[in-house]
Amino acid sequence: MSLRERWDGLSPEVFTGGGLAIREVRDDGDLWFVTAECSLAPGQEELVNPAGFDISRAYLNPADNVPCVICLEDGTRIGFIVFRVWLAAGTACSWSFHLDRNWQGRGYGERAARLAIRILKAMDGSMPIKLSAEADNLKARHLYEKLGFQRLDELDGDDLVFCLQRRPMREEEK
Repeated sequence: MSLRERWDGLSPEVFTGGGLAIREVRDDGDLWFVTAECSLAPGQEELVNPAGFDISRAYLNPADNVPCVICLEDGTRIGFIVFRVWLAAGTACSWSFHLDRNWQGRGYGERAARLAIRILKAMDGSMPIKLSAEADNLKARHLYEKLGFQRLDELDGDDLVFCLQRRPMREEEK
């Protein structure tokens, strides 16, 4: 079953939590936000893939890539996230995300990551989540480790790889 098929089978409440909502890029306004308006702080451009790259990948392989916006519960867009199948060896889910520089430093990154974990667990409770980070991206590395990811002895290109092994969802995570 593709990531898209699993995504489409999720109940709507799984996409909200911690004062945030994650929803698919669904119109020109969303697309403009993620590719043009959502900007990074100086020096961060070298640490993450541009949203246009992830949007293009989703266009080429829509079954295994779901581009989304990260919003406050009132609908204000604050970031971008794409869920995808891990392309390197092994079977896993992954995501790539960033917040607009105006929304950084307020805890939204951790909340968005926790919500992303919840969504992926709801899709498939047995598949691990793998994420990669540039060695210099200390904020991402710290966040992943805080969330329980462990650094693996493998690389994705020259990026470090982190993995969260799945366990059944606890009641409070549902």
